[in-house]
Amino acid sequence: MTIEAPETKIVETSRVACDGGEGALGHPRVWLQIPEDQGWVECPYCDCKYVLKDARQH
Repeated sequence: MTIEAPETKIVETSRVACDGGEGALGHPRVWLQIPEDQGWVECPYCDCKYVLKDARQH
């Protein structure tokens, strides 16, 4: 069985909200802060990766 890779989203702000994106099938909304030195953060519920737009160039 193949497991789908978690989604990656490019964002423009360092503070993002994630709710799983599937309405009632998602998860509780959590606010995530992208560390400046890392440039990305992963949601602890759904493993969606949020990459800061300016950080992906480095």
